[in-house]
Amino acid sequence: MVLDCQAKKLGGMAMTTRKLAVAALCLWAGLAQAADLLNYLTDQDGRYIGPSVADNMALMDTDRNGFVDVFEVRAFLELKHGKGYEKELMDKMEATAKGQSCGTPFAKPLYQ
Repeated sequence: MVLDCQAKKLGGMAMTTRKLAVAALCLWAGLAQAADLLNYLTDQDGRYIGPSVADNMALMDTDRNGFVDVFEVRAFLELKHGKGYEKELMDKMEATAKGQSCGTPFAKPLYQ
């Protein structure tokens, strides 16, 4: 019985070690991709050469009124990342923009 219990503990430790190893491998791969992206967006002197926030906002402002609303942000992000990108977040932001949400607790059943 004691040996069986100790074997289970060792098996659990092996599983934890495997999980940590997989997590470390994923982190390492993510860092490698980030380094590649950083090299792509910088010049030889290390200066950023990618699009600026102002550039992206100008691309989002499709009605050219000088403001970028949530509807334009959604269209821009879906164009870059595919339809449904960050859908839950965009739905919440659009509901707020349309006045269909209210932060007061008593009004939540009306809008959900």
